[in-house]
Amino acid sequence: MRDSRSWHPPRWLGPLAIAGVVLALYMALLYAPEERTMGVVQRIFYFHVGAAYNAYLAFFLVFLSGVAYLVRKRWQWDALAQSAGESGVVFTALTLISGALWARPAWNAWWTWDPRLTTTLIMGFMYVAYLLIRAGIDGEERRARVASVYGIVCFLNVPLVHYSAKWWRGLHPIVIDTRGARPVLNMDPAMAWALLAAVVGMTLVHAYVLAHRFELELLAVRVRRLKERLHLSTE
Repeated sequence: MRDSRSWHPPRWLGPLAIAGVVLALYMALLYAPEERTMGVVQRIFYFHVGAAYNAYLAFFLVFLSGVAYLVRKRWQWDALAQSAGESGVVFTALTLISGALWARPAWNAWWTWDPRLTTTLIMGFMYVAYLLIRAGIDGEERRARVASVYGIVCFLNVPLVHYSAKWWRGLHPIVIDTRGARPVLNMDPAMAWALLAAVVGMTLVHAYVLAHRFELELLAVRVRRLKERLHLSTE
């Protein structure tokens, strides 16, 4: 990574994220056909999946950044892990909230102990604990080392969440069936395009937010180091 003083989020990322959101809203609300059984409420599905995908993506970044920090010992990787951990918790919360809004009319319940719901909730708690660990450990190097190891261990739960609906056959439908020789998409092609647009749109928003949060974290580390130097120089 480049030095924090020379890194800024690209200016084109904001307009691109706005365009992605507009396209996703059009595809999900107008282009995709209405589902026969659930009706209009099914349109939450596109953004629900988009939020879940971005939670996975954020936690994968935590995992990669943790490995990179342990190998390279560069604090920029730890700053990226901090930023991705926060965005991952936000997208996990959005996944659970949108799922509850969808479940109420679909299953007649805000919450059930479905395997995927349960494992997603556990995943969210694990990464909230990750952020609490980061906040509770003194010493920059020790905090980064412990958080990196914990972030790597936490990621082991992500595949469990993803495959839980297939392994334990809960209430969640299997959208992509991979049991045969070739994957089968269990939805109308127009719905598939709307899903792709929603995932891409939310990913662009995630990239925009994460880039700015990462920039702030880099600046925060620099400020902490400057304060430490000033404190040492006045003693």
